[in-house]
Amino acid sequence: MDSVHPPSRADIAGRDDLDVILRRFYTAAFEDQLIGPFFTEIAGTSLDVHMPRITDFWERALFRSAEYQRNAFTPHAALHSVEPMTAEHFGRWVQLWHATVDGLHAGPNAERAKAQGERIALALLKRLSGGTADTSGEGPGFIPLAAVELRAA
Repeated sequence: MDSVHPPSRADIAGRDDLDVILRRFYTAAFEDQLIGPFFTEIAGTSLDVHMPRITDFWERALFRSAEYQRNAFTPHAALHSVEPMTAEHFGRWVQLWHATVDGLHAGPNAERAKAQGERIALALLKRLSGGTADTSGEGPGFIPLAAVELRAA
């Protein structure tokens, strides 16, 4: 592989691409030492059970083409009541999400997927913490949106 001219990556085109992204992402997230226990031990989530729901969520978020009728906050609130999720946890989620998307795709939809992931992580963190979470980037793990915006400029 030529490091000066890396292979081009196609943009996220639809549900099939989302399925590949999400399987790779959640495989890594389930195995991650920091956030994996939220999926495997606290929620007891099976990737096969989680995939159709989360793919519907992301298809709706990016393409407005799926019927996602669930409340995405409810399962996160249930997890948070058992083990509080911190800026470090959400920061790790964002890091894995960016790495997965960047490793597979490039283009406007890929950028929108990363930005949407950041917005979702920040909104969930703020809501779960009652607005008291440190999202300045000074604490461990969290990638503040301002830093992401600077990277993208």
